[in-house]
Amino acid sequence: MTSARQLTWLAALFVLGVLLVFLGQTLGSNVIYFQTPSEATAGPERATGRLRLAGAVVPGSVAHTATGVTFELTDGITVVQVRHDGEPPELFADGAPIVCEGRWDGDRFHSDRLMIKHGSEYRPPEVLDAAESASLTAGRTATADVGTGR
Repeated sequence: MTSARQLTWLAALFVLGVLLVFLGQTLGSNVIYFQTPSEATAGPERATGRLRLAGAVVPGSVAHTATGVTFELTDGITVVQVRHDGEPPELFADGAPIVCEGRWDGDRFHSDRLMIKHGSEYRPPEVLDAAESASLTAGRTATADVGTGR
């Protein structure tokens, strides 16, 4: 009886181990971490695989092309030339914090995916403007009420 129970536990541990190894390999090959331009260009050899570059669009560097856009990306230290194929996101503009995904093509980074970086508290500009306007109006009303003794 004890040996049957031990075999069951050993089989369960073996299956669990196989599942953990499979899960680790699957997630490891699908996760792409981002690097700053300084990190991506620091070594003597650039990564040959797919990677993500994160930084800010250098003001005045954006040029639209027939297939997308070219621009410069910086982390405040290093500037990288980027060629993006496809339409950039709506919030893409000078100074925008972005993450671009792709590969190195010589000295230029060739991107096929652009993502705007923003905090967890992000609100579109028109919502932000309306909220600020409403809070200013509410503040004036409250001040007026207090001042009149109501």
